[in-house]
Amino acid sequence: MGGIDVFIDNINYIGAFILFVIGLYTVLTHSNLLKRIIGVNIMETSIFLFFVSIGYIKGAQAPIIDMALGDIVYVNPLPSAMILTGIVVAVSITAYALSLIIRIHEAYGSIDLNDILRPKEGESNE
Repeated sequence: MGGIDVFIDNINYIGAFILFVIGLYTVLTHSNLLKRIIGVNIMETSIFLFFVSIGYIKGAQAPIIDMALGDIVYVNPLPSAMILTGIVVAVSITAYALSLIIRIHEAYGSIDLNDILRPKEGESNE
């Protein structure tokens, strides 16, 4: 049963990959701008899961150093710190994208990319 153990040990990486593919598929196949933003958020979440998984060490302690305990393996705190910065950036990008979608809806009356890019009647492509 070595194959199932490898699968269980790497479930975080597999989950991050599946989430990323779902987000990428959503971004590439939907013309609705709101659905594309959701796809980007799913991709961001998968990256956060991936970074947290990289920093985790099975059986390791929290990164609080106690000299009395001697040599102990600690979980890497750097990916967690990077995730906090990434979450702030992700929320900012999402807020900005949603504000742009509101402005696009006010200007074009739709948030569907196909409707926005379709030339209006009477306009030529020249």
